[in-house]
Amino acid sequence: MSSKISVASPLVILHGDEMAQVAFEKILEMFVTSRLDMKLVDIDLSAENRLATNGQAVMDAIEALKQHGVGIKNAGMTVNREQLTDLLAKHPDIDQADLHPLATKSPNGAIRKGIGGNITREDIQFRNLQFDKPEWIGRDIEVDTMTSGGIKESYNELSSATGVIKLMFVGASGDPEELHRREVAKGDPWLLATNDIDDIKAWAHRFFKRAIEEKRDIYLGLKDTVIAGYDGAMRTVIEDIYQQEYQQQVESLGLAYHYELIDAQAARIVANPPKRALWGVPDNTTGRKLYKLVEQLKRFGIPKREARVSLSRMSAGGGDQYGSYNMPATEDGILKVIVDGDEKHARRVKAGDPILLMSNDAQAIKDWVLQVFRDASRKKKEVYFGLKREYMNYDEVFSTVITDVRYELAQGGTPPPSFMIMRPSSQLIKMITDPPRNALYPAQNLDGDIFSDISAALGGSLATASSIIESKNGTMLFEAPHGTAHDLYLKYQESNGKEAHFNSSALLFAVANALETLGEREGNDALVGYATQLKEALIDTVDAGIITGDLKGKTADPDKEQVVDMQGFLDAVEKRLAS
Repeated sequence: MSSKISVASPLVILHGDEMAQVAFEKILEMFVTSRLDMKLVDIDLSAENRLATNGQAVMDAIEALKQHGVGIKNAGMTVNREQLTDLLAKHPDIDQADLHPLATKSPNGAIRKGIGGNITREDIQFRNLQFDKPEWIGRDIEVDTMTSGGIKESYNELSSATGVIKLMFVGASGDPEELHRREVAKGDPWLLATNDIDDIKAWAHRFFKRAIEEKRDIYLGLKDTVIAGYDGAMRTVIEDIYQQEYQQQVESLGLAYHYELIDAQAARIVANPPKRALWGVPDNTTGRKLYKLVEQLKRFGIPKREARVSLSRMSAGGGDQYGSYNMPATEDGILKVIVDGDEKHARRVKAGDPILLMSNDAQAIKDWVLQVFRDASRKKKEVYFGLKREYMNYDEVFSTVITDVRYELAQGGTPPPSFMIMRPSSQLIKMITDPPRNALYPAQNLDGDIFSDISAALGGSLATASSIIESKNGTMLFEAPHGTAHDLYLKYQESNGKEAHFNSSALLFAVANALETLGEREGNDALVGYATQLKEALIDTVDAGIITGDLKGKTADPDKEQVVDMQGFLDAVEKRLAS
């Protein structure tokens, strides 16, 4: 007779890439298939399979999650230009021109939109991890951002009608060309933003000259993988200027140049700041937030971390930058926004100017705010929203919805939690420098990405946090907030698998969360008990000082730490689970 726990419900498994996938396969083998009698619905979401299936793998994942209700997603690569070229070389039968956007872009936004889910990221409740805060007071880091263009100078409003929003372009031919269309409902926020290509070039020259004159290491951060036609277009122009005119001089001075996705870069710089740097964040809304944070940290530093941080990220509905139309202009001309047949806005653009048209769903915003308040009320959290209401009609709808939801909850007998609305920059500063013991920080898509990575890094490691995507209809997707660990994967390959260094805590916690949810839904006490034991074994292992290299020196008793590789850590968890 089998000793495995019988599970009636299928579990959706979304596989990923690189070192995270190596760890995921080990976890599934050691803690799922060897111990549970259950059906796994496996879908390959690796970068190569997304390309080979022309994005169909992403659609399959969405349908599987909607059908079965609970899943686990592993980290997957979002390919850059060089990686895409390499993948296409492995598949010569694929014509890049025929590729669907889902074949090459990050699948995360599409999955969240497909299931209508929002993200909650929370610190795993490890007992003995302590934050070895970096010395920030007086740190010689300067943030440089563009002062013009972008969302700061966007045209934004709330749709006055339900219908279709069209982005039209009139170029040299004089004939209007439809670039994009999408449906909007009355009350949905939308905006059009552009950036001047000549302003971008001028900023790049000033930025690199300043770094050279002040002899600073150079950091450049954008979100080019997700907003490829906007941030990606800026990155291309800026790095071309660097390579052609400044790279040789930078290297001859012994200075370093680092490009990284802005969320990962922000986490790295805040948690492990360089001694002297110029941090370039061309996107001015993001740049101003990070400038204010850095100036605050330089004056007051980072306090002792007493609080566990929870962050809810609004992503359902596919809104904001991640669900945008973004593309550089192909020629000089005029952009026009037409809503339900009425021209709402027009502006001139030049060839190469990045264009961004984004909107959000007012009903999805309401569903998210309800989810935020429910979670905060259940777990007794204070809520701190971040909104740009002083110049953004786009954000005003969030403020209205918050008030409406608060009133509805009160009328229904559910007292809403304590909450405040502040600017996103103040929200970020509070989360880092003055966090209450139990608070929830709701944020829109891009801010949520950046804020959650910073918070996770300050918690000790990106692998010490959990991430839950929850939809209105109850679909739950659990994941780790970290990426694929590309650098560690290169070492793993170079050593023929002998060097496997990876903190699998967040992935293991995601598996336990998913199993616990399945158990609760089907009334399976044995499965719920197993999931609870798995979480306890994970936390007890770290509590005993058995850790992976990324946590070295971060426990309450560093002298008793036992640093192990990925397999050694999983073996230690398995041993405690069996005891």
